[in-house]
Amino acid sequence: MILPTKRLRHDRALLTIGGEVLHLLSTPKTVSRVWEELNTIVEGESVRATVTFDWFVLSLDLLFTLDAIDLKDGLLVRAQLR
Repeated sequence: MILPTKRLRHDRALLTIGGEVLHLLSTPKTVSRVWEELNTIVEGESVRATVTFDWFVLSLDLLFTLDAIDLKDGLLVRAQLR
């Protein structure tokens, strides 16, 4: 689930989706804007599996757990290195 396995493609692994979310957070954005931009990326790649909203939220949970993102004033931001 977090990492790809022989039954879970690499593009569906939470770590991969989380990496794409981090890439989209070059500037602070709302959760809905990140979700829309991630869907735009998915639609542009024909071999990519569709990411459902619950899978997207799980990737956000993983990033919060790893202290990679924060929520400030209603916006998702990359966490500062400590």
